[in-house]
Amino acid sequence: MGMNMKEIQSFSKQFQQEMGWIINEESFEKSRASLLNNYMLLSTEIAEVAEEMRRMFNLTYRSIQDGVEEGEAFSQAKAKVKEEIGKELADCMAYLMKFYNYFDLDAEETFYQKMDEVKNRTNKDVTKK
Repeated sequence: MGMNMKEIQSFSKQFQQEMGWIINEESFEKSRASLLNNYMLLSTEIAEVAEEMRRMFNLTYRSIQDGVEEGEAFSQAKAKVKEEIGKELADCMAYLMKFYNYFDLDAEETFYQKMDEVKNRTNKDVTKK
């Protein structure tokens, strides 16, 4: 079921309409409340990604304490959280798509424009190779 970003954004818009999850546009105050609520929900989902990462690190440390080699322990822990972390990332993407759709932004175009901007920055971070 491979979709490109435009298809994902379009699917999200239709899905959110079907579910009644559209950001309210009736008035400034209703939009404000809806936007803030959706931002809060996105923040919650991001925190859930962090929780899964924390679980992965804790699983790794426990396995190391039980005598498993570090690389193997980490690999096993990643495999254990993979499905749940994927679900949390999908939740994040769904909320991001709501914002893209509300502001009538093309997610794919915006992403590539931003990456191009980052690539061409003069003050970009330098990493060791």
